[in-house]
Amino acid sequence: MNLNQDHSSIIVVSNLVKKFKDFVAVDHISFDVKKGEIFAFLGPNGAGKSTTIKMLTTLLQPTSGNMTLNGGDPARNKDAVRKSFGIVFQDPSLDEDMTAFENMLFHAILYKVPKDIRDKRIKELLVFVELWDRRSDLVKKFSGGMKRRLEVARGLLHHPKILFLDEPTLGLDPQTRNHIWSYIKDISQKENMTVFFTTHYMEEAERIAEKIAIIDQGKIVASGTAKELKEQTKTASLEDAFLSLTGRQIREEEADGMDQWRTMRNMWEKKR
Repeated sequence: MNLNQDHSSIIVVSNLVKKFKDFVAVDHISFDVKKGEIFAFLGPNGAGKSTTIKMLTTLLQPTSGNMTLNGGDPARNKDAVRKSFGIVFQDPSLDEDMTAFENMLFHAILYKVPKDIRDKRIKELLVFVELWDRRSDLVKKFSGGMKRRLEVARGLLHHPKILFLDEPTLGLDPQTRNHIWSYIKDISQKENMTVFFTTHYMEEAERIAEKIAIIDQGKIVASGTAKELKEQTKTASLEDAFLSLTGRQIREEEADGMDQWRTMRNMWEKKR
């Protein structure tokens, strides 16, 4: 547990609903996340995770309900709320025609990182993700894992109060995953930074998250610590608890929904 955590809520969601015509993607969900907490938001494909994250990060307007993020309303105070968080998208969002250093510098300028600490901060993070020696290389030359590490470094650059991570370690080897999570946990504790993440690695959520919410078919079906969820479902692992709550049927995400997510992400980045 984060010893600096002050136990007040930095994210509050109440009766949040999102409809696409007659389809209810998010169905009256309510939850809160404490300052400094590491919070996992889990669910099968198409369960409503990405739609919820889009609303919290100002990319999508809710149909009804209320939400606050660091005291602001993502639906009404978009610019103010955006200053409070960093985000690592599930899909690549780097400029591949720029170098690793240029991608970091551009992000630092967008988020108004002070000039006197900008270069030091960039070096610190690129060293952490073991890309400092490749800082002058174009991102298009990087492997998928290298790009992912750069995106994580970029998301941490401006010391956000809340860090959203959508499948942050997807495709990374176990050593790199452990390295990244150790660093994120350390920053969370030192800076009281809240971490809101999704993952399909259940053992990762069980090991890292202080609290977990599971969403299925647009509804929150359970929440609590990994231990509480296992006790509730009388299972031995979080993965078994997850399957007990959501079923074993394979889910499919609709392509047009992912296309919409990419379009909105690009719009948001251009506005920055």
